[in-house]
Amino acid sequence: MQCTHLDTIQHELPATIEGCEDCLKTGDSWVHLRLCTACGHIGCCDSSKNRHATKHFRQTQHAIIRSAEPGEEWFWCNIDHVIFE
Repeated sequence: MQCTHLDTIQHELPATIEGCEDCLKTGDSWVHLRLCTACGHIGCCDSSKNRHATKHFRQTQHAIIRSAEPGEEWFWCNIDHVIFE
């Protein structure tokens, strides 16, 4: 299966990332970071206790996230359930 939402990608990784936008507001911590390619939101992964990237998807239905971890190049479509590079 292929992702059918590639046309929604609007944002690349920023040069610097401070952390999960939502965790920074509450003083919480995260494990790994994810970029919403539709709007640029930086959220924490599902291994993090707050799972802000998934919460962002549920609120917005923005389909594709990208790993914001150094050296990782993968994308995940939350709707088609497909990982790709």
